[in-house]
Amino acid sequence: MPLPRSTDRKAHVISEGLAFGESPRWHEGRLWLCNWGTGEVIAVDEDGNSEVMLTVPAVLPYSIDWLPDGRLVVVSGREGLLLRQEADGTLATHADLRDLSKSPWNEIVVDGRGNVYVNGGGPAPAPGEHFGPGTIVLITPDGAVRQVAENLAFANGMAVTPDNRTLIVAESHANRLTAFNIAADGSLSNRRVWADLGSDYPDGICLDAEGCVWYADVPNRHCIRVREGGAKPDRIETDRGCFACMLGGTDGRTLFIAAAEWRGFEHMVSDARTGQVLSAAVTAPGAGWPAYNSGTR
Repeated sequence: MPLPRSTDRKAHVISEGLAFGESPRWHEGRLWLCNWGTGEVIAVDEDGNSEVMLTVPAVLPYSIDWLPDGRLVVVSGREGLLLRQEADGTLATHADLRDLSKSPWNEIVVDGRGNVYVNGGGPAPAPGEHFGPGTIVLITPDGAVRQVAENLAFANGMAVTPDNRTLIVAESHANRLTAFNIAADGSLSNRRVWADLGSDYPDGICLDAEGCVWYADVPNRHCIRVREGGAKPDRIETDRGCFACMLGGTDGRTLFIAAAEWRGFEHMVSDARTGQVLSAAVTAPGAGWPAYNSGTR
């Protein structure tokens, strides 16, 4: 049965001309995201006004989140570093991941206890492949770094439930959302399929207060709301690939979508500047981590 096409789920463009937007986060009344290809982290308000908040030395600041004390952390994926912005605006190395993998690192989520999870890395890809099996690493509040999951089929967006007990990760190349139990020390266990997504390819994800996940899908050009087990009660269609999504706005009931035209991995950053930020009204507010009010834990 086809998914319902509700008129109040229509997406509207609030910002355009981005090189390639990724990792949207709602923080202090604005949507923050990485503008790949420019090295910038920008903040966009609901009227589309944007401000450059940080320029990262790396061309691709892959993903962002905030520590419990409010400091911004940035995945400098190709360099194998997790960077931290200090109070004076300078960048310091929060964690060095190069000894764990020479492959690029990708997404980040900081849970309510200050544990930092970063995915990507893993073994080198096979000949002719873009990505090898991915991993998840944990950086604890005391600075210890260790791998806590492996053999992920291109790990993308991650979210942690409001009780800090479950981590959900998008396995793009396996067409599924995968869940892990989170132990008191941050370790992951009880790996299981949270939702089989059929022919969809989940990228960035976020959680809502009804326990559903919104996921962005690049090749199918939509964002889908899914319940645990795989039921899909809602969708938003777009005219270009959806790379990530985040709930925010005044009451948390606006879904923001980072979208762009997709021309393959070799052309991820296009001079055409097809990147947009879209917004759509939804029924349930954001919940869990990345936080709807990120920085308030």
